[in-house]
Amino acid sequence: MYIKKIIAATAVIGMIVGGIFAYTIYGKFFSPNTAFNNEEAHLYVKTDATYSDVRADLEPLIDDIESFDQVAERKGYVSNIKPGHFIIEKGSNNNEIVNAIRSGNIPVKISFNNQERLENLAGRISQQIEADSTALLEAFTDAEFLKANGFSEETALTMYLPNTYELYWNTTAEEYRKRMLTEYNRFWTDARKAKAEAQGLTPTEVYVLASIVQKETAKNDERPRVAGVYLNRLHNGWKLDADPTVIYAVKKQQGDFDQVIKRVLYKDLETDSPYNTYKYGGLPPGPIFMPDLSAINAVLNPESHQYYFFVADVSNPGYHLFAKTVAQHNANRKQYIDWINKQGITR
Repeated sequence: MYIKKIIAATAVIGMIVGGIFAYTIYGKFFSPNTAFNNEEAHLYVKTDATYSDVRADLEPLIDDIESFDQVAERKGYVSNIKPGHFIIEKGSNNNEIVNAIRSGNIPVKISFNNQERLENLAGRISQQIEADSTALLEAFTDAEFLKANGFSEETALTMYLPNTYELYWNTTAEEYRKRMLTEYNRFWTDARKAKAEAQGLTPTEVYVLASIVQKETAKNDERPRVAGVYLNRLHNGWKLDADPTVIYAVKKQQGDFDQVIKRVLYKDLETDSPYNTYKYGGLPPGPIFMPDLSAINAVLNPESHQYYFFVADVSNPGYHLFAKTVAQHNANRKQYIDWINKQGITR
């Protein structure tokens, strides 16, 4: 009888201990363990990250990091880190957190527009995905890739169409480049190519001209008219005489793209550069800017008219006065010259 009591007591104690142990384990796995107030937190895990790296990033987001360590160890996460962008929901428990950062890589939205050069684009994209600007620029300018896909160093920027795209955060520079080539080929449908051909242009030339149109006017509704002016000049064998190309030529020649040039001087028109459309006929060898899709569409769908000249309209900021003859243009130009002199803008 005495032995039976001992056995029974031992069993009870074992049940109690087991219950406490089970409760402790349950708590570590399934009790809420987040320390942030927002509805969700974002975690970015690099490709070569160790558990220590992940733990350091998680620590501000978690109440009890030690309990998380134990669950991460039990679930095998410590030795099987996954790179990417992960979302942890407020109130998640350790089990849910491990599951989220182990198999929940969430795409991020990548946006870019109006970049002046590939260097600027690389810097912009590096702020949004894991790949750094150096790796991106190397991918953008890879001679073998450019040649294989019909681009040159001067026209490489034309492959990148400003928009918002979904990508995984841990996308490599080469993978990003490949995706942009896919988007480029998807954009240039047979219908768009036919419109370009109707203007006597290739897709690359459309992009180059659109970059000039974009620099000339920020008004979307005016871009088809500005595009029409430049196409009139091209079709009639005139030089483009586009001030934005002169500004780009000066910046490129001086190696200073950060300088601000608000006024083109007569000496600038003598800049010996293929980008200077006052000095050289036809289109420049590459874009001077990354145009919006609205500017590209303006070149593909230009306004049909007989205008050959335009100048800023000081009475209607952002818009321009258009003219068919030199005499008309000179009259329009005077109001702009008077205004810019009054403003004291000398450069």
